[in-house]
Amino acid sequence: MPRRILVTGGVRSGKSSHAERLLAEEDPVTYVAPGGPVDATDAEWAERVAIHQARRPPSWRTVEDTDVAAALRAAKAATLVDCLGTWVTAMLDDLNAWDSTGLRWPDELDRRVHDLLSAVSDFSGQVVLVTNEVGMGVVPEHRSGRVFRDVLGTVNQRVASVCDDVVLMVAGRMIRL
Repeated sequence: MPRRILVTGGVRSGKSSHAERLLAEEDPVTYVAPGGPVDATDAEWAERVAIHQARRPPSWRTVEDTDVAAALRAAKAATLVDCLGTWVTAMLDDLNAWDSTGLRWPDELDRRVHDLLSAVSDFSGQVVLVTNEVGMGVVPEHRSGRVFRDVLGTVNQRVASVCDDVVLMVAGRMIRL
């Protein structure tokens, strides 16, 4: 199996399940949830997270941290990062990119993406990164939607450039790119 794998696909495409299957034989596994702790007021999101946690083996260690590069550097085992779309959203929130018309946030975001790429490239174990394929999804045609789509599309391309393998999930089926 390739050492660095990017798994992409649309919502409910099976990408997270596929990524988990790729690491099923590894023990232990560090699972990085890049969105940070779940907002207790969002019951649907909390339920989805609970379902994902329940299907993972008990030996898997979960780390909730928006600093994915630091989480990778600290991981001592095979690692699954799920999902870069959540990470990008957290970064855009942190940098106030949704409301900002200034050009300062792209430079800081670029620095963070570069840090992530460095951590992925330097990671000595197996790493699987999951992301949303924004080219296939419905993204609202307003400023925030365009910012998200453009940033995540660029992040996906940059992460793919440091991976050994990239797969697209469609209807639970894998297509190797």
